[in-house]
Amino acid sequence: MITSIVAAVVIFAVLVLVHEAGHFVMAKRLGVRVIRFSIGYPPRVWGFRRGETDYSIGATPLGGYVRMLGDEIAEEPSASTLEGYIKEIELDLLEDARETGWLATSGKTGDDALAAIASALAPGADGSISPEQAVAIIGHEPNPEEALVLREVARAGTVKRARELLCEGRPSTLIERFNLHAFPSQPLSRRIAIVLAGPLANILFAPIVLSLVFMLGVPVTLPVIGQILPGKPGAAAGLRTGDRIISVDGVAIENWEDLSHTIRQSNGKVLQFMVGRPAGSANVIRVAVQPKQVVEEAPIFGDKSPVWMIGVLPRGDEIKKHESPLNAMRRGVVGTWNISHDIVVGIYKIIDGSTPARKALGGPIMIAQMAGKEAHQGFADVALFTVMLSLELGIINLLPVPLLDGGHLAFFVIEGIRGKPLKLRHREIAMEVGLFLLFLLMAFVILNDISRIIG
Repeated sequence: MITSIVAAVVIFAVLVLVHEAGHFVMAKRLGVRVIRFSIGYPPRVWGFRRGETDYSIGATPLGGYVRMLGDEIAEEPSASTLEGYIKEIELDLLEDARETGWLATSGKTGDDALAAIASALAPGADGSISPEQAVAIIGHEPNPEEALVLREVARAGTVKRARELLCEGRPSTLIERFNLHAFPSQPLSRRIAIVLAGPLANILFAPIVLSLVFMLGVPVTLPVIGQILPGKPGAAAGLRTGDRIISVDGVAIENWEDLSHTIRQSNGKVLQFMVGRPAGSANVIRVAVQPKQVVEEAPIFGDKSPVWMIGVLPRGDEIKKHESPLNAMRRGVVGTWNISHDIVVGIYKIIDGSTPARKALGGPIMIAQMAGKEAHQGFADVALFTVMLSLELGIINLLPVPLLDGGHLAFFVIEGIRGKPLKLRHREIAMEVGLFLLFLLMAFVILNDISRIIG
């Protein structure tokens, strides 16, 4: 149980890190200020500040977020948002003074240190700050918003009072610099790119991991028969336990997956098996087998469909197969496409009702159980499971549901069509509905997990 929990937490943390890193990198690249990059939700357990961003770990591990400058919905910065921005500027100045060593020399901290910096950099009669003094204290000439805060602190006498005056006066320089680096005030194309970067990071992460897995080696089940089901075509044709399938209709069979695929694609025609008997590699015989059609339940979506089979199971003999880097990348891309296709088809089947949601959907309990199971199987199985979850996270986040990335993208599409954003109240209502739907979904999958456990 502990293994399952730890494996699930680690896998989720990696996927959240990848997802939020997509938002983070794109935001930074486009000049948006990122206030916090968090793995897990508050309360904050541990973290550190580098540059303008606080990197932290929250107490609730299954999730994460990138907090950018600006209210998510509001059309103008609120008083509290503007105050938060001023505090961020203050922290920038203190961090810069710490890096130059001036802060340690001064022996001051917090607001006292900021007041001392403002006093040391007191503007001249023309309101300017000496570049030489600025470089000595904070390592560079202050940018417009930093200069504004320093001048206000020097004039007001205290940091708190300066903050209050700036929030009340809302000087144009402060608002302009806020809008320059705030997410909501960015052009539509930039906002789309930032939001889209998270799901795309998860999707692009999949072929990278798959390629690495194929290069390091994937356990491959050999086409050696371990069990023959009585009354099935394999038994009627004379196949035996221990038989190794060499080829089918002249096509070499290298692993059990090849054999299974060949049988399922046979459409019921008689197949010519070349079989190596356990007595020795020289003991090769030809066996004719006619597959039989049965109705089988799909393990992922829970729906039933007819398949061709001969009624044999593998013995479990395995080898580790390594791919060249080029072939590994090719297989990684193809594998990502196939898994993504299955996920999209699965979502569509749930929506149109052909697959019962109770069979197809699982919550954190089921994911933890599966993660624990894969952890015992080895690195390749854990990596493949991680790839599947990463693709699910990326694709599901693109659904047009408020609070998901796809919901934000839907708002942006509407804004692009209308030429202006939806009204503030309408966006707030959509967010509230989205939160309610996600709460219902989470309650459903958890109860569904519990019902599976208790039978």
